[in-house]
Amino acid sequence: MSTPAYAHALTDSWTMTRRELARWARQPVTVAVNLVFPVMLLLMFGYLIGGGRGVSGDYVDYLVPGMLALTMAFGLEGTMIAVTQDLNKGVVDRFRAMPMAGGAVLVGRSAADMLQSALALAVLIGTGHALGWRVHGGPGAFLGAVGLLLLFRFAMLWIGIHLALVAGKPELVQAVQILVWPVGFLSNAFATPESMPGWLGTVVQWNPMSHTATAVRDLFGSAGAEPGHLWPAVLWSLALLAVFFPLAVRRFARLSR
Repeated sequence: MSTPAYAHALTDSWTMTRRELARWARQPVTVAVNLVFPVMLLLMFGYLIGGGRGVSGDYVDYLVPGMLALTMAFGLEGTMIAVTQDLNKGVVDRFRAMPMAGGAVLVGRSAADMLQSALALAVLIGTGHALGWRVHGGPGAFLGAVGLLLLFRFAMLWIGIHLALVAGKPELVQAVQILVWPVGFLSNAFATPESMPGWLGTVVQWNPMSHTATAVRDLFGSAGAEPGHLWPAVLWSLALLAVFFPLAVRRFARLSR
């Protein structure tokens, strides 16, 4: 693709991103719920339900990085519904009648989702700090942990977009979203794999989110930190992107013809 074509695609993608951000102003309750829900989960698991099987040390110190990773895996419904609504309401057909890059709609939607995900991370990190959780690594390790979490979110986002395009209709998105739940709950977000039955612990250890959560704990210097998970976490996210990004783009191109 030539430089002018790249510039054209970037301009179109930014236009679509601003379109998605404008929805935030029209749907402030939805945005607020997406930000508050992870905080409620953190408080619920940290103080109401409890947990921490196999965790040595302060459970909140273990839980907060796990909740940060879990937040990056969940909350995809908004993006999935928006993509299917654009297809079913003919919005994409109107965009195709304009001199616009074909993938700008998906890129703009994903960019807006990433901005909201970064905001959700900031809110949850602030909540964890208020509960007594502290980052023991340096600024570089902190930024590395945040970058790793956002990379994982980006990979999960394109899985969600592909599943939404497969579902095709907004009313089917919630049923498809359930397919993402095992990634979040069959992980080490709340308890260590060693405390689980052997077969379940093995599944949890192979979960990409478990690698991400453990690597983030290591970078933050939190309880449950184990070295050696950073590159597996990065490679898992890149592998998922390599599979689902082109799948989503190709399916969107077919559906929007």
